[in-house]
This record gives sequence, structure tokens and C-alpha cells, in this order.
Amino acid sequence: MSDRRRGARHRALNLPEPRVDSAARAEGGAAGVVLLLHGGRADSFAPPPTLNLAGLRMRPFARALRGSTRTAGLLVGSVRFRMRGWNGERADPVDDARQALADVEEAVGPLPVVLLGHSMGARAALRAADAGHVRGVVALAPWCPPGEPVSHLAGRTVIALHDEADAMTSAAGTWAYLRRAEEAGARVRGVRMPTGRHTMLRGAGLWHRLAARFAAEILHLPVPPGAPTPRAGWGAGPTDAAAFRTGTG
Repeated sequence: MSDRRRGARHRALNLPEPRVDSAARAEGGAAGVVLLLHGGRADSFAPPPTLNLAGLRMRPFARALRGSTRTAGLLVGSVRFRMRGWNGERADPVDDARQALADVEEAVGPLPVVLLGHSMGARAALRAADAGHVRGVVALAPWCPPGEPVSHLAGRTVIALHDEADAMTSAAGTWAYLRRAEEAGARVRGVRMPTGRHTMLRGAGLWHRLAARFAAEILHLPVPPGAPTPRAGWGAGPTDAAAFRTGTG
């Protein structure tokens, strides 16, 4: 057993109770789970700091999910990585993502899961998407280096959002990854964001709304009555985000 698996068990999962009323609970409880996976660094064995800016960056996505009529009944949790770095072949965040998924199943049963990750967290989400109850991944400015495996994504949905002005991770690498995932049997969509670069700060509201919408779409949640449902196709594309600006479908 490696050193990182010895000793006290790391608590990677934070899964608060959903903010749904008693009537919604009576109808059968949560429709699914969205797990948020924060970013990090290529190499670092240090734990994330107490004030983890990468983790804080994901909180507005949780609020968007809880605040949307379509996704308000979902369980929204987060994964806190043991280490800040990916650390080469160790791929440390993937272990934490898999442990969090196992803990979700133990806590709430076999609910369908969407993994929503940013940067390194998106890479970990994509790697861990072969877990049994994962329906798909929403990848935000993902880190998709050449040769990243895709065969395990057959039958999953992968939606990636990237600003081509991102200087930290490569949008071109993302579109190439999606093309390979599609060839491997995944349903994919590439979305070209107009602003935000890597931090997703400028135009943040659009990132938040689209992430919530796409999580709902992966879980096949119904569109609220009367909401417009603009059509946008599937494929690595990428498709401009403007195609998704209206409606919640």
C-alpha cells in the first residue's frame, strides 16, 4: 500500500442536505447528485490551504444549482482534495474523487451523479467518470493534455466550457479531447465561452448558468413549463455560448 493510503482516512466529500421543501421530499427526494471538484496545480504534495481560493471559486456554481428551479432538488456536494497537485502518474485527485463517489453511494444510494470540475478538478472528474452512477461531466476550462484517456467515457455525456483566451489550460486541447471522446462513444459538446479566461471571473454569471443548465440536461431533468428551449447540437464543435443564452433547457 502506498504512503498516501496509509493512516487516517481523508474526508474528501462534503454533501450538505438539499434545500427542498417537504412536498418535494415526499415526491421521492433528490433526483440526483452534482459533485463539484476544484482546481489545483500540476505538482504539489501540500494540502490545500485553509482559505482555498480554488474551492471558493466553485461556491457560486453550487448557488446556481440550488437557485435554479430546474436543479433546486439536487444534492450538491463538493470534493476537497488531499493534495494541491496532480503529481504526475500518481494522479492524486482521482483517488479523492473516487472515494467521494463511493461515499455518496454509501450516504444516499445509487442516485445518478454529474461531476462538475474546474481545471485540474475537471481532469480528475473526467478520469473518475467511469464510476457506475456517473452520468456525465461538466468540465470548466479543463486540463486535457495530449494522450489523456477517453475509452472509459463510452456511454457518458461530456460537456466542456472553455474560453479560447485561457492562457493556463488549452482550449484547443479541450476540443481535441472531446473529438477523441466522441470517437470512443461519448456524447460530447464543446462550448466556446466569450470571456472568463481561466478564472471564469469576467462573465461569471454565464458560466454559472450554463453549468447548472448542462448538469440538468445530463440528468434529463424536465424543463420548467413555458421556458424556451433553444436548440444547440452535440459534437466537439465548439459551439459559441451565445447559442445557449436564452432559456433554461
